[in-house]
Amino acid sequence: MKSLKPRLLTAAIGIPAVVLIIFLSELWRPTLNLVVSGVTAVMIGEYLNGKGMLKNYPISVVCILAAFLLTLLCATAYVYLILVVFMLAAFMVLIIRHKKFSYIDFCYAVFGTLLIVFGMSAMVLVCSNGISVTFGFFVVLMLPWMADAGGFFVGASMGKHKLCPEISPKKTVEGAIGGVLFCMISAVALGLIFQLWVFSAVSVNFISMVIIGALDAVFSIVGDLSFSLIKRSLGIKDYGTIFPGHGGFLDRCDSIIFTAPIVLLISQYMPILSLG
Repeated sequence: MKSLKPRLLTAAIGIPAVVLIIFLSELWRPTLNLVVSGVTAVMIGEYLNGKGMLKNYPISVVCILAAFLLTLLCATAYVYLILVVFMLAAFMVLIIRHKKFSYIDFCYAVFGTLLIVFGMSAMVLVCSNGISVTFGFFVVLMLPWMADAGGFFVGASMGKHKLCPEISPKKTVEGAIGGVLFCMISAVALGLIFQLWVFSAVSVNFISMVIIGALDAVFSIVGDLSFSLIKRSLGIKDYGTIFPGHGGFLDRCDSIIFTAPIVLLISQYMPILSLG
């Protein structure tokens, strides 16, 4: 439990910031797009810095700018244009700087940019396509964190069997199960709170919420382990240092990159909110 104090400090700072973002987004919806796009750009910077590529400005500027624009405009007809320009610019950097910039580094930068954008843009789409920005934001952001919190506390108190010791030594099977259960309970609780007290004019699809809760917990672990594996291959502990006990934005949001598309996919076929 030694890491509990910095986690609580991060929560004390992060929760008011999230509330402010939600409030501003309800007043002006593009606020969320701008904030998520800015965070995505920072995540790309952290990702590139993990391999010492942030100061390779030709490729880092291309990746960071593309990440910001793709996330910001993900619901518009400009996405394909930005993708084309991004790929052409990235390959031009590779061709011009091929003696100093290897194809392996090129693949690391481009694939990582597209992966992170893919996940974070799903968050924007969930919030912009739904009835309520607030509810979509909480579903995408809160549930993976609840799974992480449940896994942390259950694993710290009851964990005996290692889940994937070579990648993440602290994760346990018991913690993973606790995370799934805690995430499912949190999903139902979120739906009840929202339907009964926040926005009584809507109906929450609790079947969708339970499915999202279960899958979110599983894929949050996949996301966490995936980026932990990348960190181990790079020989670093964290991608950033902005959050005490959590690292950087990418360390904190790695699970969302994998869970947000799941929420978007399920909500397309089983809407989580409906009027009346």
